[in-house]
Amino acid sequence: MGTYNYKMFKCFNRKFKINEIGPPPDLKEAFSLFSGRRDNMSAYQLLRFLVEHQGEVDYKLSDTERIVEEVLQLKRQQDTRNTTTTANATAQIQPKGQTLSLDDFFHFLFIDHYNGPMESHVHHDMTAPLSHYFIYTGHNSYLKGNQLSSDCSDVPIIKALQRGVRVIELDLWPNSTKDDINVLHGRTLTTPVALIQCLKSIKDYAFVKSHYPVIITLEDHLTPDLQAKVAEMITQTFGEMLYYPQSGFLAEFPSPESLQNRIVISTKPPKEYLESNRVKDKGITTMLNGRESSEEETSGKESPDLIAEPENENRSESDQDEEDMNACDKKSCLKSAPEYKRLITIHAGKPKGLLQLMEHDVVRFTQKNILRVYPKGTRFNSSNYKPNIGWTHGAQMVAFNMQGYGKSLWLMHGMFRANGGCGYIKKPDFLMKKGPRNEVFDPKRTLQVKKTLKVKIYMGNGWSSDFSQTHFDTYSPPDFYTKIYIVGVHADCAKKKTKIIEDNWFPVWDEEFKFPLTVPELALLRIEVREYDRSERDDFGGQTCLPVSELRPGFRSVSLYDKKGVKLKSVKLLMRFQFDEVKPSHELLCGFPSDRLLQEGLTLNDLL
Repeated sequence: MGTYNYKMFKCFNRKFKINEIGPPPDLKEAFSLFSGRRDNMSAYQLLRFLVEHQGEVDYKLSDTERIVEEVLQLKRQQDTRNTTTTANATAQIQPKGQTLSLDDFFHFLFIDHYNGPMESHVHHDMTAPLSHYFIYTGHNSYLKGNQLSSDCSDVPIIKALQRGVRVIELDLWPNSTKDDINVLHGRTLTTPVALIQCLKSIKDYAFVKSHYPVIITLEDHLTPDLQAKVAEMITQTFGEMLYYPQSGFLAEFPSPESLQNRIVISTKPPKEYLESNRVKDKGITTMLNGRESSEEETSGKESPDLIAEPENENRSESDQDEEDMNACDKKSCLKSAPEYKRLITIHAGKPKGLLQLMEHDVVRFTQKNILRVYPKGTRFNSSNYKPNIGWTHGAQMVAFNMQGYGKSLWLMHGMFRANGGCGYIKKPDFLMKKGPRNEVFDPKRTLQVKKTLKVKIYMGNGWSSDFSQTHFDTYSPPDFYTKIYIVGVHADCAKKKTKIIEDNWFPVWDEEFKFPLTVPELALLRIEVREYDRSERDDFGGQTCLPVSELRPGFRSVSLYDKKGVKLKSVKLLMRFQFDEVKPSHELLCGFPSDRLLQEGLTLNDLL
C-alpha cells in the first residue's frame, strides 16, 4: 500500500495512505449467495446472478462464459503491465472452465458496458406519429457562444448531431450583396456562416449517432428569389434523404421509424402572415403541416398535426423579428417561391385562437399536436431554463442552447440518454390518454405514490487517474461527497446528500436513500459529486443525470461527466438501484384522477 505526498510551504511533507477500495458488504453477500458459498463463481453462477439479481433476462450461458474470459484477461493485463512481452502474451491464453474470484467479480461490476445503469439500444416503440415523442431539440444551433457577439459556425451543429440532437435550427438571412444566404442571429454582432456549409455538415453528420429523422427548422428572412435558391441548395445537398409530403399536407405525422435516415424541413411563417395575425400581449406561433390555418380553425377545435411555439417572454431577438416585414414587402412575400414551399413539411402561422387553447389545457393540446418551447430572449449568455416543466406538460420540442452548459443542460443530456440515445423518447401513455370524463393528466395535481426508488451509493473511483494530485486540494487528498436529486413533477422533487469522506481519492460512502415517486415516468435522477472546501466554494467532481424510468435494478457502474457533458475517462460510482412498487389506488387511472374533471387553468408562465 503506497502513500500520497503533499508539500506544505516547500518545507513540510505530508503523507497520506492510499486506501485501496474493496467489495462492499452487499456485494460480498451477493457473491456468496450466487457462488454457493464458495470462493469462486462459475459462468453458470454468474448467469444466475445477472438474471435473478440484475434483471438481465436476455443473457445466455455463452454470454457469461465470454464475460468471464474477458474479465480475467483484463485483470491479467493489468497485473502484467510491467512484465515482459512473452509473459504478457502467455497471460492472455485463456483456458476453458475459468471462474471469477470475489475481486474479479468486483472488477466486473465496474465495467459499465456490462453494468451500466440503462439500456444502450433503442427499445421504445418507434412506429407512432412524431407527436407521441419527446424530441432532442436545439435552439440557434449554429452559435458557438453567446447570443449577441459569438461566431456562427457549422461546428456546434456537428457537435449537436454527434450527441444525438434531432432538431437543428438555422436563421436564414441575405448576405451583404443580397445574392446568397447566410446563417446568423439576425440584428446582432454574430459573424455569419454560409448556409451551404451548414447543410453539407448536416448531411455528413445527421445519422452518425442516430438513424432517426433530423428536422431542420428554417427561420426565414428571405425574398422569394433567395427562397428559390435555398430550395435548390436543399434539394441538391440532401437528394433522396429529403422527406416532404407529396399530397401537400399530412393527415397525420409520420413515425420516426418510417423516417429513418430522412431529413425533414420545417419553416417559420412568411412575415406578412405574422404581421396580420400578431398577438400583442402574448405571442403564440402555430405550425400546420402543408397549409395555413385560419383563426376559425384553431379557436373552436383542435387542429390535427399542429405545432405550437410559446414565445412571449421566451423568444430570442431573432424570434421577435418574425413580426417585422424584414427583407421583403408584403406583396413580394405573398409570392413565396413555390419550389421552396413544396419542400416544407411543417408550415407556420400565428392564429390568435390558439392562445385560449394553450392556457386552458396544454397537455390536451400536445396529445395531437407538437409544442415547441424556446429559451428566453434575455438569455444572452446562451443559458437555459428548466426543461422538465415543458416535458411534464407534454411539450415534444423543448429547445435548448446546446453550446452552453449548466444544470439545466445536464437534465437535457440525461433525459435523452434514454432509448439508446437515439433522440426520440416515447411519451408516457398517460400524457396521450383521456379519462372516462375526458380529463387529462394534470402535472399540478399531487397523486398517490406509485413506486419508491431506493438508491444506494457505495463508492467512487477514477479521480486519481483523471485529475492531478493537487487539482482539488493543494495540501491533501480530496474530501468527496455526493448530492442526489430527483427532478420531475413538484411532488417528486427531492434532494439528498452523503457524508463527506475526508482525505481520500477512493471515497466509500455506503449510504442508501429512498425517493417516493408519484410520476416516475417523468422523473430524472441527478447525481453530482463535490469536493468539500472549508474556505472556498466546493469543487466540482463530476455529474450525471439518468431517467428514472430507464434505470436497471441491481449493482450498477455509473460514469460521471464534466460540466460540459463530456464523459470523464475513468471516474465512476458503484451504485445499486431498487424499486418498490406501490399498489395503485382505485382513484387513479392512466396517471390522472378519474373522480372529477380537471378544471385548473394553465398559463404560459407555468411553462416558462
